[in-house]
Amino acid sequence: MPIPYNQRTCYCGEAGAHLAGQTAILVGWVQSYRDHGGMVFIDLRDRTGLVQIKFNPETDPIAHQTAGKLRAEFCVAVRGDVAMRPEGLANPNLSTGAIEVNGREVEILSTSATPVFEVEDEIETNEETRLKYRYLDLRRTPMREALMTRHRICKTIRDYFDEQGFVEIETPFLTKSTPEGARDYLVPSRVHPGMVFALPQSPQLFKQLLMISGFDKYMQIVRCFRDEDLRADRQPEFTQLDMEMSFVQAEDVQRVIEGCMSRVMRVVHDIDIPTPFPRMTYEDAMRDYGIDRPDTRYELKIRDVSEAARGVDFRVFAEPLAAGGAVRCIVVPGGAQMTRKETDTLTEDLKGIGAGGLPLVKVGAGQDGKPVFETGIAKFFTPESTAAVSAASGAKPGDLILFAADTVANVCKYLGWLRETIARRRGMIPANLWNFLWVVDFPMFEFNTEDGRFYAVHHPFTAPRDEDIGKLENDPGSCRAKAYDVVLNGIELGGGSIRIHRADVQERVFDLLQLTPEEQQLKFRFLLEALRYGPPPHGGIALGIDRMVMLLTGASSLRDTFSFPKTQRAYCPLTEAPGPVAQSQLDELYLRLSLPPSKG
Repeated sequence: MPIPYNQRTCYCGEAGAHLAGQTAILVGWVQSYRDHGGMVFIDLRDRTGLVQIKFNPETDPIAHQTAGKLRAEFCVAVRGDVAMRPEGLANPNLSTGAIEVNGREVEILSTSATPVFEVEDEIETNEETRLKYRYLDLRRTPMREALMTRHRICKTIRDYFDEQGFVEIETPFLTKSTPEGARDYLVPSRVHPGMVFALPQSPQLFKQLLMISGFDKYMQIVRCFRDEDLRADRQPEFTQLDMEMSFVQAEDVQRVIEGCMSRVMRVVHDIDIPTPFPRMTYEDAMRDYGIDRPDTRYELKIRDVSEAARGVDFRVFAEPLAAGGAVRCIVVPGGAQMTRKETDTLTEDLKGIGAGGLPLVKVGAGQDGKPVFETGIAKFFTPESTAAVSAASGAKPGDLILFAADTVANVCKYLGWLRETIARRRGMIPANLWNFLWVVDFPMFEFNTEDGRFYAVHHPFTAPRDEDIGKLENDPGSCRAKAYDVVLNGIELGGGSIRIHRADVQERVFDLLQLTPEEQQLKFRFLLEALRYGPPPHGGIALGIDRMVMLLTGASSLRDTFSFPKTQRAYCPLTEAPGPVAQSQLDELYLRLSLPPSKG
């Protein structure tokens, strides 16, 4: 008789000593097959783990005969008796290693072609092959665990927000194109010829409308879309925790998110993280770390030595200082031991992000015990300038000083990169440390010298600090936003802000961003109209679920947190999407494709 596989008694990874002496029905895939002197063993796998099945030719000859036909990735059902393994044969590396199942019956539910790669935890198969055969890749333990962790994170988030009185509300996927920096994915409309929908880059405007509607606590775990160049931490479609609250200030939103992340960390890693999270201003982050998402697990702070460097007769320092730039540095403790090859490699890598070079000195001790500079650009320093730069940088004998001299923006860029790179290469990053941080007081706008206009740093619906509203027209560059980013170990998990809830302020911001009245009405008429009907003060945030999973599982790529991701070229090897469509489909949409000329 066929084994009633729909009456599975437990999952493979849940079989344990508590079932010893009982009959079990198990289903899954053959992980491995071993024939030990006529006794056949298989490891049976499902999404919970492995269990060892033993087939004895003397006690169960029919089952043993069938077991001899099994191969890797066959899908089977087994009925057998759970027994403790003989003394000394338990497998401590397996959660079910104390028991095995004596197989009385086995049924092959389906066979498998020889897998294109082994379904093992560690494989060397290239990523494109893994994505093409993703259904096999997802059988591997790291991928299964990543998706199960993702499930637990999302469930924890939903449970937490429900307890906090939030309502999950779905917002549209087919909406209006209002580009916020990245390109929209466009969807042509068949019933409105010549018109297009856009897939949302975020539910930003809809959640603000929900606040105006009176739903004062909204959340959603939502799919969003951006047609942009991809990296390891980007995908064309991504998932975010989206939330918004009415009648709040920034600290209220932050407090809710701190509670949420505390709950997630407890569920995923069984640790309690301290709250409230530390706060750091954008200005301090850029000054001390060169980046607005600093990793605070290690020191290597950037030091400003501009004033001390004015006494150095070195053109690389003098010219940027004369032009209003800066000279800053990183002091690497014990870095004087670094080899010439190590520093040359750093120099070449830094040139790859635009720097002209990497001025450096090693710090030694003079006969009087005072610091002296050696190698690199040491010849440009006098005893006086050596003392001044040593004091300003805090360098001690045995250290290495790495300088950057350029515009303030470029100095931050170069030293921010150096700080992260040196910490990683020299093993300075502590393991199993989770440092959360709020970065606050972002600038409201940034000026683009190429087209001579201001752009919103976050988005144009972010409110300016109350004391800066009067600067919108006369000094927008000094306006600070009621914006905040939450950072974990140097990765931005998400960003949010208190929103503009006054129509007149929103119009002033649009004017500053050089949106004409006609453009404002074309793109945002519905929002400006809604702001006339008693909008409450409100604010919120969006956190990247994919980045969160990547960080908490230790994955190196965002693609290892998705079920079916795209490649870095926004292509799906599994389904071969995007792909061509029939001309009849294009005709229904009144579309004609204009392809670039062939490079051949």
